[in-house]
Amino acid sequence: MVQTDELSTGETSAAAAKDAAAPAKPRRRARRILLITGGTVLALVLAAGGTGFWMYRHLEGNLDTVDIDKALGEDRPAPLPDGAQDILVLGSDSRSGDNGDLAGGDVGGTARSDTAMVVHIPEGRSNATVVSIPRDTMVARPACTTADGKQVAGTPRVMFNSIYTTAGPACVVKTVESMTGLRMNHYVEIDFAGFKDLVDAMGGVEVTTDTAIDDKYSGLHLPAGTHLLDGTQALAFVRTRHGVGDGSDLGRIGLQQKFLLSVLSQLQRKGTLTSPTKAYGVANAATKALTTDTSLGSLNGLLDFAQSMKGLQPERMKTVMLPVVTDRIDHNRVVADEAKAAALWASLRENRPVPSGSPAASASASPSASARSSASASAHN
Repeated sequence: MVQTDELSTGETSAAAAKDAAAPAKPRRRARRILLITGGTVLALVLAAGGTGFWMYRHLEGNLDTVDIDKALGEDRPAPLPDGAQDILVLGSDSRSGDNGDLAGGDVGGTARSDTAMVVHIPEGRSNATVVSIPRDTMVARPACTTADGKQVAGTPRVMFNSIYTTAGPACVVKTVESMTGLRMNHYVEIDFAGFKDLVDAMGGVEVTTDTAIDDKYSGLHLPAGTHLLDGTQALAFVRTRHGVGDGSDLGRIGLQQKFLLSVLSQLQRKGTLTSPTKAYGVANAATKALTTDTSLGSLNGLLDFAQSMKGLQPERMKTVMLPVVTDRIDHNRVVADEAKAAALWASLRENRPVPSGSPAASASASPSASARSSASASAHN
């Protein structure tokens, strides 16, 4: 069994990545940066006046919501007493319609959570910790009720990314809360097609690859160096497994985290959103892509949340991965390293720095030089 005991921040054991290799699974891809930066975008657009009311109604009409609080009731962890916020971010694809074209074809509309991150933001809102959960982690799923009232029995062993398909987003939230002991204050989801359109609306996203990426499955071929990725390339970049390391999901998580920092840095860079037309395009793409909990499911909710996060800078975002070990039953899967995972989640509940041994997913890419200069984002944040 390969453990993450000796993983230091900024590197993931190649042996652990090899043992954790797993077949690709579908799902839409998302990120909470959309809320921080998206709120700023909306404010810029609406401040233009004149057509502001029409824009407001149009953008608000784009948003989809999930009533997580109603679905889960009161049987949940208590909110943290110091005002810290925890957000579950899922990326997903349905493999149908536009998503099917991007993901490689229709497979009957099945949806899975392809990316999962817990974002912990302390009371001061000046820093954050992002914990990625490998999609092939075997977890216990609690009993859940789906949106249409179907009862789904609990089970001690399922693959994490199957929960969305079986029981819906509220059950994913319930599972994460059970794993972490943290109440998820918000839920954010973004889909494949929406992610692609958002990157295109931004005019592309710049990343620097430390090594070449060559993935015949996604068609992504990037030599080492700095690249401006369009939406299709960016989607392939955050989903590639075969193009990095030995093809495990653990290496891919590193790419996703680094891409996230590049997006946030670029959106905060002076001049990126000064054009009202471009700002509206980004806001339109972001709101079309997002599904949120009901408290964020309005422009006012998004703007208020964005305003509260205005002090958060990318260089103060710590990105780590759930500590895992190889599953003894299926070596193509992983399970949480119980002691290390417990220490990680406890540090967030108590608003302490994450343990020094918490693994940071390795990746062959980092924020571009221009992104680093604008926000001092480190490739091993």
